[in-house]
Amino acid sequence: MQGSPKKYKKRVSYFQLCNGLFLLVLILVMIIPLINVWAVSFSSGISSMEPGVKLWPADFSVSGYQRVWQTLELWRPFFNNVLVTVIGTAAHVLLASMAGYVLIHPRLVGRKIIVSMIMITMMVPAEAIMIPLYIVNKELGLLDTLASLVISGLISGFSILLMRNYFLSVPYSLAESAQMDGASDFKIFRKVYTPMSVPGLATIMLFEFVSRWNQFTPALLYINSPEKYTLQLALMSLIVPDDATSSGDFFANNVQMAGIMIAMIPLLVIYPFVQKYFIRGINLGATKE
Repeated sequence: MQGSPKKYKKRVSYFQLCNGLFLLVLILVMIIPLINVWAVSFSSGISSMEPGVKLWPADFSVSGYQRVWQTLELWRPFFNNVLVTVIGTAAHVLLASMAGYVLIHPRLVGRKIIVSMIMITMMVPAEAIMIPLYIVNKELGLLDTLASLVISGLISGFSILLMRNYFLSVPYSLAESAQMDGASDFKIFRKVYTPMSVPGLATIMLFEFVSRWNQFTPALLYINSPEKYTLQLALMSLIVPDDATSSGDFFANNVQMAGIMIAMIPLLVIYPFVQKYFIRGINLGATKE
């Protein structure tokens, strides 16, 4: 026998209450550190050194931003980061979408084998190929160049398969009709599939943008010159001073937190514009067969 409607509603309400409390705890765990970073970054140097979590700036000051941007010249690694991220992301999205388009053609010989091989590459840990990639960059003369960071991770099996799955949701009859009208494959890709796959493109663009903006290990391996530092290396030098940051300098907490806030701004700005496409793209791209 089924339970009464009142008991069922009570069980549902208990679940919703527990679920809401659990989500509230998760939100607090994630948002409080961010608020603390923001509050410390706008505090004065002396106030920022006081222990404890701050939810509001103590002795409001922008001296941390002034020092990290002008005195420490954070604008240079910021510009390097923008350059590497924008060029690398654009190239990644273009190559992944073109590869995904190729894999949807039914007449492609060995299509299933190619897809399987791409999936195998996703199982290889990044640490396992770190040294081989370093050797390749060294042999190509790319060490200590921003080009090495652009090329690093230029192709991703995940992005290729996601775009392939998204392109499969577009009726192939549209491509056949365009072929009958004399359109080339590149024109079909550009005029038919690309406009209808904006959510999928936005999904891999957001993934790649965040990944490249925050990349640390490739920059640490390939870059030696301070003038070619990316933002993450510069932020590390705020905490662990070296020759590039005038060893012996002391950076107060407000300076360190100001650097973190500057690094977060582009991500906070871009996400609201691609959020709706991101949710649609990841759902369809992950489930479409």
